Amino acid sequence: MSAKDGGYFSRLVRKLTSDVEDLDADDLSEKSEAGGAQRACDCRSGQEVTVLGRLRSVELCPTNEAATLQAELFDGTQGVTLIWLGRRRIPGIEPGRTIKVRGRMAERDGQKVLYNPYYELQSPVS
Repeated sequence: MSAKDGGYFSRLVRKLTSDVEDLDADDLSEKSEAGGAQRACDCRSGQEVTVLGRLRSVELCPTNEAATLQAELFDGTQGVTLIWLGRRRIPGIEPGRTIKVRGRMAERDGQKVLYNPYYELQSPVS
C-alpha cells in the first residue's frame, strides 16, 4: 500500500466517523480557500477582507432611524455578521445561499462585522 492509499483510507475513515456539521464546516473552509477568500478566523478588525461562505440566517432589524438587514455568514471557521444599513431586503440574500463578500472588518460586541459589504452571489451547487 502506498502513502497515497493511506491518505485516502484515513480520509474515508474520518468521513465515516465525523459529525455531519464538522464535515460541512471543513467543506465550506476548503471552498472558501479555493475561491480566493480569507478564512474568517484569520481576519482582523481594520483589515480589508474577502470572505466566502454560506448564510446561516437573515433578518430585518428595524430601529428608530432606519431598518437594517443583518445576516450571519459562516465560512467553516467562524461566523461574520453582515449588516446592510437602510436596507429592508436584498434579492438573493437568503439563508442557505453561498456568497462572497468584501469589505473592511470591524468588531461589535466581540463579534466580527462587515458593514455594507460588496457581495457576489455564488451559483447554487446542483
